[in-house]
Amino acid sequence: MPESIPDDSIGLVKSSIFHFNEPLALASGLTLNEYELVYETYGKLNEARDNAVLVCHALSGTHHLAGYYSMDDRKPGWWENIVGPGKVIDTNRFYVVGVNNLGGCHGSTGPKSTNPATGKPYGPDFPIVTVTDWVTSQHRLSEKLGIKQWAAVVGGSLGGMQVLQWAIDYPDSLRHAIVIAAAPKLTAQNIAFNEVARQAIRTDPSFHDGHYYEHDTIPESGLRIARMLGHLTYMSDDIMAEKFGRALREGTINFDYGIEFQVESYLRYQADSFVGSFDANTYLLMTKALDYFDPAAAVAGDLTAVLAKVSADFFVLSFTSDWRFSPQRSHEIVRALHDNDLNVSYAEIESHHGHDAFLLSLPQYLSVFSAYMNRVAGECSK
Repeated sequence: MPESIPDDSIGLVKSSIFHFNEPLALASGLTLNEYELVYETYGKLNEARDNAVLVCHALSGTHHLAGYYSMDDRKPGWWENIVGPGKVIDTNRFYVVGVNNLGGCHGSTGPKSTNPATGKPYGPDFPIVTVTDWVTSQHRLSEKLGIKQWAAVVGGSLGGMQVLQWAIDYPDSLRHAIVIAAAPKLTAQNIAFNEVARQAIRTDPSFHDGHYYEHDTIPESGLRIARMLGHLTYMSDDIMAEKFGRALREGTINFDYGIEFQVESYLRYQADSFVGSFDANTYLLMTKALDYFDPAAAVAGDLTAVLAKVSADFFVLSFTSDWRFSPQRSHEIVRALHDNDLNVSYAEIESHHGHDAFLLSLPQYLSVFSAYMNRVAGECSK
């Protein structure tokens, strides 16, 4: 719990819920007849309604970008270092919106929600959703909020993929697209990591084919392994060596299978924290959405062709040590944008933190990101 809320924090915040009665046709061919989206807003929408910024979250992210829910809150929103008064995404200048994606486990309709047809949680019967489905639902929310055009849509990792889809599907609905540590599609290696994580969950005896809610249990073992595997891919070898090396917790080898190395302790801590805050069925859904993302597939893999109708200005950022979504993947996006003579800025940030760098307060990262957001703010009405 913070002794006091920092001056540069948005402060105390609360979530809102919007219930949609209009059916949502999904990419899978199934339909959600009704659904809810949980979201948070910070700052004020100006009179011209042209200073709104949408932030799309990554796999385990939420709508809670910044601020605290109460004075007893021990942790602020996941992008507290980026969103707030005077920060990179300045809530004194922007009206910022964060949305929990469909299929999520933090308030929006998902596997934990009650299926109106059965009166029980959807569980594994919740339809698989895609990045396109998320963007469609977010666009509907923007209409309900009275936002015809976003000043910018911003996201890192899976959030960056949503930004790219926004620019393709609703080219007139955003002026700037900010894609951070993302890719135009997953590599076979990335799909493989996701499948190993899913298998860890699905083969857990407590999974019960996804109906574990009815058995009053959680596939803890599988979810823990999935989180540890995922977390390994978010970090670079250099940062792991720097943080942990081969340090022993007790300074000596015990010749057993307990926790001996500091890195083992760290991974188990991350896993334990995740089990208490994330739903296994949602994890399966989110990783499938990652796997399926490939907007160029509709035009025989031609990324230049699929970006031909894009009109937003782009800012693409990557990190040198990110091996999950390497800079080369960002280069693909930049090249395709240049092929279409679009305005694109690119920054490759020197960092040894791996994929998770987009969550950190790295000076070069904050500097270039702030400079671009100042440009965005300068185009908004006062």
